Amino acid sequence: MAADTATAKPISRSAGAEEFRTNGIPKDGPIPPASELDFKTYDITDPEIWRRNAYWDRFAWMRKNDPVHWCPDSPFGPYWSVTKYQDIMTVDTTHGVFSSEGGITVVDQDEDFQLPMFIAMDPPKHDLQRKTVQSIVGPDNLKSFESLIRSRTKKLFDDLPIGEPFDWVDKVSIELTTMMLATLFDFPFEDRRKLTRWSDVTTGRNNPDIVSGEEQWRGELMECLGYFTRLWNERVNAEPRGDLVSMLAHGEHTRNMTPQEYLGNLLLLIVGGNDTTRNSMTGGVYAFNKWPEQFAKLKADHKLIPSAVSEIIRWQTPLAHMRRTALQDFELGGKAIAKGDKVLMWYVSGNRDEEHYSNPNELWIERPRVRGHLSFGFGIHRCVGNRLAELQLQVLWEEILARWENIEVLEEPARVPSSFVKGYTKMMVKVTPKPA
Repeated sequence: MAADTATAKPISRSAGAEEFRTNGIPKDGPIPPASELDFKTYDITDPEIWRRNAYWDRFAWMRKNDPVHWCPDSPFGPYWSVTKYQDIMTVDTTHGVFSSEGGITVVDQDEDFQLPMFIAMDPPKHDLQRKTVQSIVGPDNLKSFESLIRSRTKKLFDDLPIGEPFDWVDKVSIELTTMMLATLFDFPFEDRRKLTRWSDVTTGRNNPDIVSGEEQWRGELMECLGYFTRLWNERVNAEPRGDLVSMLAHGEHTRNMTPQEYLGNLLLLIVGGNDTTRNSMTGGVYAFNKWPEQFAKLKADHKLIPSAVSEIIRWQTPLAHMRRTALQDFELGGKAIAKGDKVLMWYVSGNRDEEHYSNPNELWIERPRVRGHLSFGFGIHRCVGNRLAELQLQVLWEEILARWENIEVLEEPARVPSSFVKGYTKMMVKVTPKPA
């Protein structure tokens, strides 16, 4: 049984996205259950099961039977899957053994197109570059951002059609997060949807719905670099300001970056500030439709919003995995991980670990110790913008509760065919205003 259907209200099924074939599984064709798979060779990064939300029973099987699972062959080479909460915590916090230098996803970077970024660095360089930009999401800035986020959310909600279908992903989630990104970069506001596109391209390298191939993928990323290089040149010759481009241009440990390193850090900040929050904005609406009694509880007690935000982020887990590379031999869960092995921490699985959470597949907005979820990571690589993400979601739900009685999801959402970004491409909804 799919994990997300237990005790939840069903949502009607609709036609999916354009045909996307992989490993012989056609669009809307049958996907075998975990009980019929040979896990000795199974590759859970298959994008088709992610597009169709069909990976839950696979992770449940691994957590129960093989929590540190070896995949001997995949399009990206062999790798380990770490699927239980405590094992993931071990990998995420043992920085001397598990390195980020090799990359943060299952996909290796090409030798002729390296994109260094501080999340894919180890100390001390990681710490120095991260420190350069982390003040933009510090407590003082968050206070000033709150009123801006709220005014934008109010204005956006004022312009939405009431009682008519619209795409929540495009009209709300993308628009709100892209406006915030434009503010962080002090990016020309009229061009802000370029940020959305570059985020999609960055993570959609192998998705034919995003790019036609390697040439287009590299070309659009170089377009991103060209645009931001113009912004760099403007700001490096001006007094330091509080936006991310100026911080990088004037920072002691970033001002001499190569163009490829500048691009790598830009893409990190774009994806980190866009995909994660936007997919939690959509995932929360989707989850409350599956568990309407939880939405009723939230409407009755708005003080539950902070807890609900954390639970939404846990339940959604907008980035499904992060990767490390073993610097030395290490035993984990009774398995011998060898130096040089790829190790994938499946946050999406750890956040559903039955040994760590009660009823982990359900949305429970009063869940105890919910801020301990894995979605932001732990240790030195914990998401630098986690507080800003929570603030954006808190304001979103405060404004939703202030004006709408309900947001009805009209059909099953279309999902991203990616084992890294766990997100949505479209979700049709209809909002009902509160009674006068």
